[in-house]
Amino acid sequence: MSYTCHTCATRKVKCDKVIPICSSCRKGKLECFYQAPPPRRRKRKLSGDVNERLARYERILHHHGLLPQDADTLPSTEGTPQDPISLRLNEPLSSRMGKLLASEGKSRYIDSSLWRPLQDDDMQRMSDDEEEEEDQVGAGVTEDFTSDPFTGAFMGSQASLLYCHPTHADAMMLWKTHSENVEPICKVLHIPSTLNMVEMVSQQPEMASKADECVLFAIYHFAVFSMTEEECVKKFGQSRATLLQRYHFATRQALVNASFLKTTEMSIMQALVLFLLPCRFSYDPHTYWILTGIAVRIGQRMGLHRDGEKLGLPPFDVQMRRRLFYQIIPLDGVASQISGTGMAIWPESWDTQEPLNINDDQIWPGMTENPEAQSGATEMIFCLARSCVGRIIAGAGRPSLVADSRQFKDYNEIEPVIAKAEREVEEKYIRYCDIVNPLHFLTIGSARSAITAMRLRVRLPKVRNRTVTHAERRELFQLSQKIIDTDTAAYAHLSVKKYLWHVISFWAWGSWDSLIFILTSLWQSDLLEPEETDGAWSRVEQVYNNHSELLESKRALQIAVRRLTLKAWDANPARPSVPEPAFITRLRSLRKLNSESRAERQNNSATILDAKMGIVSPTGQFPAGDTNTLSGGVSGGMDLEIDNDFNLDTTDWMFWDQLIQDYQAQGGQHRG
Repeated sequence: MSYTCHTCATRKVKCDKVIPICSSCRKGKLECFYQAPPPRRRKRKLSGDVNERLARYERILHHHGLLPQDADTLPSTEGTPQDPISLRLNEPLSSRMGKLLASEGKSRYIDSSLWRPLQDDDMQRMSDDEEEEEDQVGAGVTEDFTSDPFTGAFMGSQASLLYCHPTHADAMMLWKTHSENVEPICKVLHIPSTLNMVEMVSQQPEMASKADECVLFAIYHFAVFSMTEEECVKKFGQSRATLLQRYHFATRQALVNASFLKTTEMSIMQALVLFLLPCRFSYDPHTYWILTGIAVRIGQRMGLHRDGEKLGLPPFDVQMRRRLFYQIIPLDGVASQISGTGMAIWPESWDTQEPLNINDDQIWPGMTENPEAQSGATEMIFCLARSCVGRIIAGAGRPSLVADSRQFKDYNEIEPVIAKAEREVEEKYIRYCDIVNPLHFLTIGSARSAITAMRLRVRLPKVRNRTVTHAERRELFQLSQKIIDTDTAAYAHLSVKKYLWHVISFWAWGSWDSLIFILTSLWQSDLLEPEETDGAWSRVEQVYNNHSELLESKRALQIAVRRLTLKAWDANPARPSVPEPAFITRLRSLRKLNSESRAERQNNSATILDAKMGIVSPTGQFPAGDTNTLSGGVSGGMDLEIDNDFNLDTTDWMFWDQLIQDYQAQGGQHRG
């Protein structure tokens, strides 16, 4: 081995460089692993002209008013466009781009009035000095991350992850799962070049760089997340929960080892995004919003919000930066929605273009010619269809179409925007889809359901305000059925099984309004014909069959939906020729069990309270209004039913909106 092991280097003792364990570590019974040192920083060329250097420093001081001006010595600025005056150091320019410092796989975007007057070589030197100083500070710190407080709070000290690496065979199986289940949905990595890295590093994990280790564990973690319990046990002989815990920890630790908060390295940023995408099911919404905000800030520091082609970057870097940025935007949007806060980056603050409609084999590191976009279906079709809809809606001036939109008076004004998004996504992408292809099937369903969901949401305020007409109610019912049909079709399509990790999250955000509107329409029984009623109950049955959490979850939203379902069935069941569905029988059974357990809890609570107070209650029960107090509140202690706590005798969409918001604020549907 040409360099010392990590342990001896940290202890500053002599290492004989024996593989797999050196003599010093063997004697001390210490963990021994080898990690290639970072390449030496290129020595800065010293300027031989002292006067030239002095003149440059004088220009900097003159610009900031720190040196008296001398008209005879200062260069003329006549004819030079002047930046607008601003008290803000980081005021972005609308008429001029910032500057990107890029080298050795790293990039840093400069858009600050404090740095802007410097020449490119000055900025590069200052950036190098800053990173060199950070490296020197970090070189002597192994257990205490005082220079990086958030990393210290987030995880702790650096640690070796050699013991977390899977075998080469398992690593390749995880990579295959990731490339088939995950990458078609997010397209963050370049498959050919990443495959080479995985094959090499998985055979010699001790040789992995910190950046490669981040990417590897993010891949392993996401692959396991996309698998079922049965697949994990069959392929790896371990439970899904065990594997998720291992690789979730390893990915976090790898990011900490790489000091991800200070990174400007593309691969570390890719790993962070791949880690955050499935973690919305692991962290509470507010923590998740903070973490995605960090990703946004790092992306801005790297200049991802500025289009790489305008910055003069190589074609491969341009495409990979665009792909990554167009994952950060929806990531931030989802986190903002579930936490009830605003987006960290607004459409007017970035100009990054959409990635080209190309396959991975059309781009490679080092290419010099721009790739040619295709007009048909490519590996990018799902991501581009999604960004197409989002870009048009964002361009309308609002980050989302919400009920209280101040830009539009009613849904008739919003409809042209939705129609434009629909036309573009149909013409550019959906018309090229082959429904037999599972990715194309999912692309069609997701894009069309997103359009339908927008139409539904902008019409619901009329229901809430009780100004909706009979014709409008029927239109809303048809829209709701379309969304439910898409969800049912996704579960019925066997080849879409590998994408169910995404389908489940889509249900959590896209279909509650539809299900609730269908149930309230059935309950009111004045909207539908008998045949339509039978068809609606068939759809509701499919939803219950596909989403077991509707019967199992103890959260307030699912509890209220269960009660609404029973009320709707009792008020307007299917025709006598249709037998009572199994899910209705199950709901009745759950309600009976819950009523018995609630009565028992009330009796026990009353007996205990009477004994403590020395009072004999004449009824032995608490009033119905105290039920919620006894059972611990809606979100925590409710068992399987809401009885007297919520009044569902009238359709109150404010009530349902609040339940959906509360459900999203608790993280939505939790997956393993």
